[in-house]
Amino acid sequence: MFNTMPGIISKRKWPRIFITQLLKHSPLNFRKILGVEKGLNPKGIALFLTGYCNLYKISQDEILKEKITYLANKLIELQTTGYSGSCWGYNFPWQSRAFYQERYSPTVVVSCFAAYALLDAYEIVGDDNFLKIGLSSKDFVLNDLNRKYDEKGLIFSYSPFDNTEIINASLLGAKVLSRCYSYTGDKALIEIAKQAVLYASNLQEKDGSWPYGQLHYQNWVDSFHTGFNLEAIYDYQKYSGDNSFSSCIEKGLSYYMKNFIMDDGTPKYYHDEKYPIDIHCPAQYISTLITLEKNDPSIKKTLVWTLENMQGKKGYFYFQKKKFFKIKTPYMRWTQAWAFYAISKYLWLYGTSNRITFTE
Repeated sequence: MFNTMPGIISKRKWPRIFITQLLKHSPLNFRKILGVEKGLNPKGIALFLTGYCNLYKISQDEILKEKITYLANKLIELQTTGYSGSCWGYNFPWQSRAFYQERYSPTVVVSCFAAYALLDAYEIVGDDNFLKIGLSSKDFVLNDLNRKYDEKGLIFSYSPFDNTEIINASLLGAKVLSRCYSYTGDKALIEIAKQAVLYASNLQEKDGSWPYGQLHYQNWVDSFHTGFNLEAIYDYQKYSGDNSFSSCIEKGLSYYMKNFIMDDGTPKYYHDEKYPIDIHCPAQYISTLITLEKNDPSIKKTLVWTLENMQGKKGYFYFQKKKFFKIKTPYMRWTQAWAFYAISKYLWLYGTSNRITFTE
């Protein structure tokens, strides 16, 4: 996107941020006017791939197996090359307050979802190449990400190009190592994963919350990154057999459920504000409670609220609900992929007998 804009925008931090936020928060879709090209987003592909794997577990439909194979191979094609292991990045350049990333610059966040999706696909299709490339992601985490140590553990960077301390990103690195350990039995993987989980657990507040990151402007607490943290620590415990972080999970989950979902199933982005209501928040809430095996009525309430308030007549899901209007831009990765991922997980847990009708 930035490459099609004048130099003052394309090469400077704050104009990049301004354009990004304008696109995100406008009820009008300016993407075509600004030259934003359509493309295949690796994280979106990964979410759809895992979603199809969830659906296959319900129906054993061979057509779904074909879709799984297609998406897995497409995800492999979208790898970023030149690193120690398999890795992925977004298919567009993007600017945050902390750093700038060129298109396809690999990050631990995208790589975690991609690796998990390929391992999910391997468990259904049995293609050894899916296993090989999924497991290779551990080498990216181990060798290409930067680390900061203290006496209590370590924290991974978001990408090879920064030294930020973003808690959910580091935990997603630990999540990759934990799942790879379940296949390889390499104790070094789970020992390093534990160090990352320990570092993150020490950053948890007394009320169970986590700030997004450690820079002075990263001290907010939001819904879906809290969900990332909880799932990653849970997966570490599941694959390692080490339950020493159970109290951390319990405290975090209690905070999550009390602060990010209202009684009627309305999701919240921030712990202290109702708006904006972002599709990622209910999707992550559904995913997190199912992953943590918390069979709570709020799961169905949240899904029903999402279908009634965030899905259009044509079937696609909206990006955000503001106080006075909705942003209905049908983003593929941020909205459709996350909604599909969450609904597939719900159906996988509850089975076909509890299907919910998609309504406006």
